[in-house]
Parts: sequence; C-alpha cells; structure tokens
Amino acid sequence: MYNFCNRLAVRSHLILAPHHSHPAPLPMESALFSSSPLSAFVPRSPPSLASRPLRLLSLPFSLLIHHSPPPRGGPPLLPRRLLRRFSPAAYADADAAAASAAESRSSGDRVVARPSSELRMGRPGGSGTGVAGDEKLRSLRELFARPDVAIDAYIIPSQDAHQSEFIAECFMRRAYLTGFTGSAGTAVVTKEKAALWTDGRYFLQAEKQLSPDWILMRSGNQGVPTTSEWLNDVLPAGCRIGIDPFLFSHDAAEELKEAISKKNHELILIKDFNLVDEIWKSRPKPPGKPTRVHDIKYAGVDVLSKLSSLRSVLVENGCTAIVISMLDEVAWLLNMRGSDVPNSPVFYSYLIVEISHATLFVDNNKVTPGVLDHLKSAGVELKPYEEILSEVESLAAKGAKLWLDTSCVNAAIVSIFRSACERHFTRLATKSRKQLNNGASSDLISIKSEDIRNGIPNGLYKVSPVAIAKAVKNKAEIEGMKNSHLRDAAALSEFWCWMEQEVKNNLTLTEVAVADKLFEFRKQQEGFIDTSFDTISGYGANGAVIHYKPTSDSCSFVGTDNLFLLDSGGQYVDGTTDITRTVHFGEPSAWQKECFTRVLQGHIALDQAIFPERMPGFVLDVLARSSLWKVGLDYRHGTGHGVGAALNVHEGPQSISFRFGNLTALQNGMIVSNEPGYYEDHSFGIRIENLLLVKEVDLPNSYGGIGFLGFEKLTFVPIQSKLIDTSLLSPMEIKWVNDYHSQVWEKVSPLVNVAVRDWLWRNTSHAACWTLKSRGKMRTQLMSTCLILSISMFARPIKQQRGIIGIEPSVYPQQPPQLFFRAGTREELCFGSEEKSVFEDKSLTLTQGWLGLKLLEGCFEAKGCFEAKGYLRSSKRSSRGIRHSQRERLGIAARGSHLVRVSLELLLGGHLFL
Repeated sequence: MYNFCNRLAVRSHLILAPHHSHPAPLPMESALFSSSPLSAFVPRSPPSLASRPLRLLSLPFSLLIHHSPPPRGGPPLLPRRLLRRFSPAAYADADAAAASAAESRSSGDRVVARPSSELRMGRPGGSGTGVAGDEKLRSLRELFARPDVAIDAYIIPSQDAHQSEFIAECFMRRAYLTGFTGSAGTAVVTKEKAALWTDGRYFLQAEKQLSPDWILMRSGNQGVPTTSEWLNDVLPAGCRIGIDPFLFSHDAAEELKEAISKKNHELILIKDFNLVDEIWKSRPKPPGKPTRVHDIKYAGVDVLSKLSSLRSVLVENGCTAIVISMLDEVAWLLNMRGSDVPNSPVFYSYLIVEISHATLFVDNNKVTPGVLDHLKSAGVELKPYEEILSEVESLAAKGAKLWLDTSCVNAAIVSIFRSACERHFTRLATKSRKQLNNGASSDLISIKSEDIRNGIPNGLYKVSPVAIAKAVKNKAEIEGMKNSHLRDAAALSEFWCWMEQEVKNNLTLTEVAVADKLFEFRKQQEGFIDTSFDTISGYGANGAVIHYKPTSDSCSFVGTDNLFLLDSGGQYVDGTTDITRTVHFGEPSAWQKECFTRVLQGHIALDQAIFPERMPGFVLDVLARSSLWKVGLDYRHGTGHGVGAALNVHEGPQSISFRFGNLTALQNGMIVSNEPGYYEDHSFGIRIENLLLVKEVDLPNSYGGIGFLGFEKLTFVPIQSKLIDTSLLSPMEIKWVNDYHSQVWEKVSPLVNVAVRDWLWRNTSHAACWTLKSRGKMRTQLMSTCLILSISMFARPIKQQRGIIGIEPSVYPQQPPQLFFRAGTREELCFGSEEKSVFEDKSLTLTQGWLGLKLLEGCFEAKGCFEAKGYLRSSKRSSRGIRHSQRERLGIAARGSHLVRVSLELLLGGHLFL
C-alpha cells in the first residue's frame, strides 16, 4: 500500500525512484524481512535481490594501553590489571609513559591532549576505499545499480521515522551497517567510499568501532566538511543521491537538496524500501509491548484539558488540524507511556488533533482495555499505525489547513501533504472554471489559481506548540521530579557506600559489574521502571569516551590508580533522573585535581547564574567553560539538555550549548542538566552533572520591567572532596560546596539505613579550610578530618606562645563546628557560637566580633579582632578554671573569667568535608 510514486509530485531536483510492480505483500509476521522505516509495522514487498550470506565483523572494543592499535585480526588488548599480570613489560611501558606525562606537568610544561586522530594514522586500509572488502558495504553498493534504485550514493542517518535520538533495535540501521553504536551519527556510502560523521561525544568510540573501510569525519573540527560538502567534492556533477524520506525531517531533506544542487546532484526519495533493510537478513522484530496510562497525580493535567489548550492554539493560528510525530509529545499529550524504545517510556505512534476530534495511529495490539477506555473518555479514536499517510492525504483533499513542524515531521509526510494539496487546488480550480463558464463569480478561481501559481500548500510550517507546553513542567510534574530525585539519591548513596567498601576490600570490579550493581540499588526504590539511558561506567581512559558503553567482553577493571566516571539515570513512575559523578579511589594527581576543580568551578558558576527571562540557553554556556578556558582546556559537548518528566532523558527544545543556533528561551518550570566536563584522550574523563529547575528569582530591581530567572537544584549526591584543589576556589565557591552538602545530608539521610547514613555523614561533613595570617610564623598541617593552621598567639600580659588553631566538625549536623586553640597535646580552648555552644559547661563564649557567626555560615571572610572569654579545659580543673602551671605557661592572668584577644587577617575562608 506504499506505492506513492504515482501520487507524489515533487518539483526541482527532488525526484522519486521509479515505481515497479512487486509480488503480493507479506503477512505481518514477515515484517522481519520487510524494508522501510514503517516496514516494522507495515508489510512491504519482499526484497528482489538474491540473499547472500553475510560475514559479520567482530571488532575488539578494548581498553587502549598504548597509542597504537593492535594489528587487525589480532587479539584484543588486555585491561590494565591483566596487563600487569600477563605482560609486565607492556605495563612498565605504560607506567613510564604516565610518569613522563606527570613529570612534564610537574615541571610546568604546557599540557596538550593528544589528538585522537593520531591513533588512526597508519592503520591499514584506513582510506575508506572499501578495498578491504566489508561485506555489508559490498551488498549495499550492489543495490545502487538496481533499476528501481539507480543512485550513486546513499545516506543513512541514526534516526527512526519520528526523529528519535534513542530508537528501537529494528531501526538501528546505521549501527548495523557501520558497527558504530553511538546515538548520533550519519553514514554516507558512495560506490567507492564510505564515511561516518559524528560529534565530539563519540570520536574515541567511533575510532574503536569503525572498520578500516570507513572514514571517520569528526563533525565540528576545523577543516572537516559536512556530508553535502563531502558529496559535492567526491562525486562528479550530476549524480543521484538517495535517502529514505521517513528518516529525514522535511527541513533536513530540503537543506540537503539545496546544498547538493550546487553540483547539479539530484536528491532521490526512495520511499518503498530502505536499502539497509534489504541486506539486513536478521533484522529484529518490531516492539509490541502494551502501553499504560500515566496517572493524573503525576501528569498534573488531564488529556481533555491538554487537547482543549492545543485546539485553542490551532484556532488562533487559523489551522484545522496538527500532525504530531515526536513520540514524547504524543505520550505527554495523551498521558500515556510505553516501552517501545529502550530507556524511554514512549511508544511508536502518530497523533492528529483536529478541532472536533483526535486520532491516534498505533498498533492496536499495544492498546489494553484500560488504555482504550482512557482514550475514549478523551474523545480519541484509534487507527492503524500505517494509515498515517493516507489520513494526511485525506485531510489535504478536504482542504484542511495542517500545522506541521517540519523540523521533526519526516519528509515523507510533508511530501505527500504538499502533493495532495496541489491536486486539491487543481480540482477546485477546474471546478471553478466550469462555474465561471456557467456565470458564477470569478473570485474563487482567481484565489485558487494564485495559490497554484505560487505553489503554496494549505499548511502552517511552525514549531510544534506541544514541545514548549511539555518542556514547561506543571506543579505535579515538578513535585514528581523532586521526589524521584530524592529516591534516586538514596539509591546512589547506597551504591557509593557499597562500592567504596568493595574497593577498600580489594575486590575485583569491572565496569559492567558496577553498572549492574547500580541497577540493583535503583530497582529497590519505589516506582522504579528502568534506567533512563545506558549507564556510562568508564574507568581511566574509558572515561574519556564521552558516551562510553562498557560491554562484558571488553570492559576494564575499576581500580585505584585513575579516575572513575559514572553517568547514569533512572526512569521512575513520577520522574526521570540523570546524574554524573567522577571519583578517585586512590590518590589523584595534582593535574587531575586541577582539572576536576576547574570543571567544578564551571558547574558552580552555571548553578548560581541569574539571567533575564527570554534568554536562550546558549548565552549561559560560557559560564561553565570559563574556568577551563583560562588554562586552554575545553570539552566537546553541550553543557545542558532538557529533561522530561517521566519521559525522555534528552528533551527539547531548550538546551545550554555552544551551538548558538538554538534560540529557545529558558522559561520558568523548564528542567535542564548542568554537566561541564574535561576529557583527556586515552587518559581520563571528568564530568559533574546535576539537574536544575528553572525558577523565578525575587530581586530588588526589575530593569525594564523584565523578570529574572535562576536555578534550583534537583540532584543531591555528594561531590568527592579529595578531587578538589581548594587553593583554586574562592570563598563563594567553597560556601557553595558546603551549602550543597548540607542540603544533601538534610534531604537524603532520612531515606537511608544507618550504615549508609554514616557514609553520607562522612562525605558531607564540614572540615575547616582557610588561610590565616598573623604576626608570627604561619604553617599548615593536616590532622584527621580537620585542617589545622599553626599561628603565633598573643595573650595578656603580652607573652608569645606557639600553638595551633583549627576546627573540628560537630557530631550533630545542626550544631556548629568547634574552633580550638591547642597549646600542647591536652589543653584546649574550645568554643562554639554565642547562640549555640557545643559544650554544656559553655567554657568560652564570643563577646565581640564576627568569627563565630561567620563560622555558622560555613565561610569566614573578614579582617579585625575577636574577643572571647572562658577558660582552658583540662582533665583536672581548679575552681578558678585553670591550674597555676598552665596560667604561667600561657601567660593568662588567673582571674574568675579570662579574656583572650587575638588579631588575625583572614585571607581565604570556608570549610569542606574530607
């Protein structure tokens, strides 16, 4: 039923492959062998090409120890621990290289991350000519010569027919053809070359997974051409370039058509079959799991209200219907969820909303009786998934003005609508001429003729209004996101407590085992459904692969010699989470600490940003990168993406990125991620990620009557302090860390057991960290969990006494830390604040100054004097509070209360947990 070539009229160079008759369609259960973006649901003609056996390539995906890859077909490289056991010489070489790098840094040399492209230099067969004989490429190229294809090149994107980032396995055509499994990338195959484009998140992964028959194009790097530029360069003029129009948005297809027309190339829409499906003999079956109703207590707004609001927008814009093709928009609008796509609670479907009714195009087998009743109560009728094109054509024939978001609606739908509109206008014009000949008014015919001459279809091409409505969360969605994040934080606290103990006990853990264990902890939480994406569990060099996915046959062991990056998330019935933490289970190098601290500074800067409303996210991106830029570092991905409420973990249209093309303004109620990072190729990776809620802030001024926005944190998991170089942090940044960990303790500690609570307390407790300068010699030393600073202290009568002043955390979180001066090993002068003393005898109380009060705020930043009165604590105290021998040694007059006055200059203030 997909022989649309006779009905689809395309102008200029947008040409359809000629239609040829085929045998009768296969039954639905044979969809495994069909070959269209819709063919997983709609039977198509069987492939005419004789099947041939395929030799599947098995490429090693192992941890790189040396900079040069193993010979093709050789054994996979061993993880570092196994390398130490089986190949001491290789391990020694790796240690020597690491030592050399460390020596270079310690000597002040400039640090340069080695370009990943150097790894592929000299690799045999790396020219991308296909000489090595990739069987899949050879089979695909044989199809180019078929009469019903007749093309010179074919483009294979990552998306499905709904422009989804994460897709069902049966639609992973680009991954099947190339072997590259990243979520973003475009493959282009000509008769002689094959190339893959991907962004900076996947450079290292693509290097490992692509065979030598493929050229890796690092999108965004200087001098790297776009797909159209490359095609214009490698193909002679006047070639035919084929695409599957279901896999390209209309805008993307038009942009491609215009770009390749510069060399007189033609864009060929091959609608009846997908060429990759023709050679994919073991293609998985389509998903068919049932859908479910998303409870109103989590959705916040019922379906009728959402449809009513949407119809009001349609009327305001003069439209009679809208086609919604994005899966998360359909799920959100209908308060439904599914499981067709891994990690995303969506289901394959289209939705057409008209003024009087709505139609959901979905496989009926996915609709349970409860879901059917839910849809009927909202006035939504069902039709088979494959009937979307015929319905669009029918609406055009009725003269409907259709709202189409051409940035996401596929080119097949838009093409069929435009051609149907033209036919509709032609029929009306013919009818009008007959009426004119019979003496009717000429107004109608003049209008329709003008429409035909201008080629204007009866549609509105504009961003879907559902996208913004979904992105701005209502109260119930915000509440669900907050609650799910707290439960997720409890699971992560349990996980990190477990993992630290396992590493301490020297137990062997692989990256896969770590990810699996985290899944077990999350699974114990109420309302947990699935992970929100494949867990990124990367130790050492694997952490530098931004979207690394460990596999059981190639993953590394998690050790104590390098950084470990864990990026994970959960899908809960009431919310979606996404969090990244980077830790070190041993002793980090000074360079790693500096890199981590600069990433943390960028994270803090974005978290504390206050900005005018209607501000696009790209304006804020520089805040997260500035600290890295100051030392010549950066990262190759955006800083923040939108997140759905119990929906897709990556949600548009908002983002925070260096890509300034996205002008979507951040609005109150949106949720975005805050995830700056740094990645040193083949060495380590760092990322710190929290989710943030955009909210209004109350300021004393409102310049120009414009409101201002800020962020509220949703994620509450400790940030490892041993990786922080406190000398780089300002007092404000130190205070942010302390305040954040106070919130983590207050919100998460009631949700975990005693053992995990102890771990949480240790990782959120405050310890002093400041610089003091006095009239005497100053030195610093580290004692237990407390940073102690040695100074000269002066008492009355003036007699210099050496001692140390420091701070220890209280055993109770609601009480202030304890400040002390230590003159020896036993006697201590201890006090808290004037309002909350931590000692029952209140041995010392502030009488003047600000040091104690600032201490309560977690940061002191002042100059001047403080006065405190009290007495020294001792195991044996006299009635006057101090023994005579101690009085003489400290030079304090023996009175009923003692006054100590010290002048200090506080240069840098604050405290951190250790």
